[in-house]
Amino acid sequence: MRFRIVNIYRLLIMNRYFLVVASLLLSITAVCQNFDEYFSDATLRLDYVFAGNRTSQAIYLDGLSTSPRWYGRRVRLDALPLAGNGQITVTDSISGRVVYRHSFSTLFQEWLSTEESATVARSFENVFLVPMPKQTVKISVELFDYHSHVMASMQHYVNPSDVLIRRIDKSAHTHLVLQQPADTAHCINIAFVAEGYTACQMGKFLDDSRRAMEAIFDHEPFTSLRDKFRIVAVESASDVDGTSEPSAGKWLDTVLGSHFDTFYSTRYLTTLRLKRLHDALACVPYEHIIVLVNTSKYGGGGIYNSYDLSYTDGEYFEPVVVHEFGHSFGGLADEYEYSNGDPMYFADTEPWEPNITTKCDFSVKWPNLVDSGEAALIEGGGYLEKGVWRGCPDCRMRTNKVKDFCPVCRQALSRLIHFYIDP
Repeated sequence: MRFRIVNIYRLLIMNRYFLVVASLLLSITAVCQNFDEYFSDATLRLDYVFAGNRTSQAIYLDGLSTSPRWYGRRVRLDALPLAGNGQITVTDSISGRVVYRHSFSTLFQEWLSTEESATVARSFENVFLVPMPKQTVKISVELFDYHSHVMASMQHYVNPSDVLIRRIDKSAHTHLVLQQPADTAHCINIAFVAEGYTACQMGKFLDDSRRAMEAIFDHEPFTSLRDKFRIVAVESASDVDGTSEPSAGKWLDTVLGSHFDTFYSTRYLTTLRLKRLHDALACVPYEHIIVLVNTSKYGGGGIYNSYDLSYTDGEYFEPVVVHEFGHSFGGLADEYEYSNGDPMYFADTEPWEPNITTKCDFSVKWPNLVDSGEAALIEGGGYLEKGVWRGCPDCRMRTNKVKDFCPVCRQALSRLIHFYIDP
């Protein structure tokens, strides 16, 4: 039986998309991994620089730090719920066993699709959290292109006794618990972070955080699983209020350095200062991040397992923060299309995002919902009019005026939540 499982695994890893399936298969068949066997109750923060241009990319280690407590998952440590556009693998250096895996997406990879990347090389900060190992581990980082091929990778070793791992034992900012679950050992930790709020505007930030929290929990499956989330609000004050608007000649030195006009898109509001962001969150219970920006100009952004960032003072605040949370937490793709959209999805590759398909392998998506009549195959999505299909006519991941996630997105989000919380 073991021989057959290993050979199935080897076949599956030939395609990166199915690496997720393979890891889940091994987790089910293997002996349950004990968190305490390999890890301390602490966090290892990994700072990297992703750099390059459209034809050549590289990954560089920028720094290591540690803080007390680990607020991520303690089960299914060697499995992935979604493949993402990049992956981190932590391997025990003695046994060679994979002891932790993490997937993500980045603004760097998105930037590679812009015209600028054809002529300019740039660097982007990236920060990831893994549990603190008890002994030396090998850490591998891989970035994938739109055809699921590895475009950049690097490996390095981390010795937990390394004196150059920076110790952080104190929070940089105060934080308030907005919601505390009964079982903090099996919960999902989310932190709201203030951007562009001055110290005297923290009351407004807390009100905005509560509005955003209630907006998320007004959507299934979050409503039914609300007691599985711990929510905190980090009062990271800026010296000035608002955010930068480069196209208007407005640059502000806010605590997280956010700005509109990301990649020259007027409404694309992000921060590239991920080290600042995680500095603000040091010693705070968090795994997923929602940045609230104190501005009335419409905009936002969401990057899978990086952050959700949203404007706060406008008609669409609640829909936008929920939509971007669909990206950052759920790994959901945009379901709208453009007539001249640049292709990010191709017929030879099944998207890792669970709510769209190229029909390359629809069997891993929502055939059960098609069979039950709850969803279909509707062409148009992922910024393309042709070659990409979604499950329903409209959805929270498609337009601001639709309140709910469609059945396809609800199923994907429910599966993801249970991946994190089920013992």
